[in-house]
Amino acid sequence: MAKEDIKPDIRQRSLEQLTTELTGYGEKAFRARQIFEWLWVKSARDFDEMTNLSLALRALLKQKYSIRPVTVAESQFSSDKTIKSGFRLHDGNLVEGVLIPTEKRMTACISSQVGCSLSCTFCATGTLERKRNLYAGEIYDQVVLINEQAVKNYGIPLSNIVLMGMGEPLLNYVNVLQAIERLTATDGLNIAPRRITLSTAGIAKMIRKLADDQVRFNLALSLHAADDQKRNGIMAINETNCLQELKDALMYFTSLPAIKSRSNTSPSTTLTWAMKMPKTWSASQVTSPVK
Repeated sequence: MAKEDIKPDIRQRSLEQLTTELTGYGEKAFRARQIFEWLWVKSARDFDEMTNLSLALRALLKQKYSIRPVTVAESQFSSDKTIKSGFRLHDGNLVEGVLIPTEKRMTACISSQVGCSLSCTFCATGTLERKRNLYAGEIYDQVVLINEQAVKNYGIPLSNIVLMGMGEPLLNYVNVLQAIERLTATDGLNIAPRRITLSTAGIAKMIRKLADDQVRFNLALSLHAADDQKRNGIMAINETNCLQELKDALMYFTSLPAIKSRSNTSPSTTLTWAMKMPKTWSASQVTSPVK
């Protein structure tokens, strides 16, 4: 287990919080935006990379804050050009991410939790204990690292992101939405929201919250069975989120005026269905649009 850095992670600070703290240290307010750009646009992993900051300010940042970058622990290359990676977190925990290249897309499949608490029978992650949620920066870093793999190995940057890796994204709601905000923001990676899909096992109240929060990314529901009895047997979450409740939540998600009004960026909703029960977790899923 890696030694915990007791200094706060600077990427857990908003721009406003960072501005307040830096001015309290006697720095100019505009320095916060410079640092923010290094963190979220240039994906800096160390304060010494911030070369337009003075040595004194970089020393102050090292004294007061930490950056906790995700690193690649191991990568496996498949004959179909898929690259599956184990990502090591600052505390020694591991999560998985996958680069999925196709003729038309270069997709990153990323994780949102260390382990999972839902115990879906078709998912290997369901056999693992949920240890903790990922922070926004740790979700962001997976995208950065997988994009580097795409460019290095195939000369093509990422075109799409799916949150279909380890964990249930809607049980890490705040960090997942903060990460997506940083991925899509103009002062972040500036990725179009329509190129991001969040996959959920089905938590009706949180699907409704996505609608209330007027998200602009796509939603995929892992259905896997068309009746409650069968779905209860493979997905325990269905016992508290039955198919009718999920249908109502999806209808709510797709029917709000705020969703419909965004004609150019309106999010889509799909259903995913396992055609067979794999022995190991797979990023490949069959999708069907919700009508």
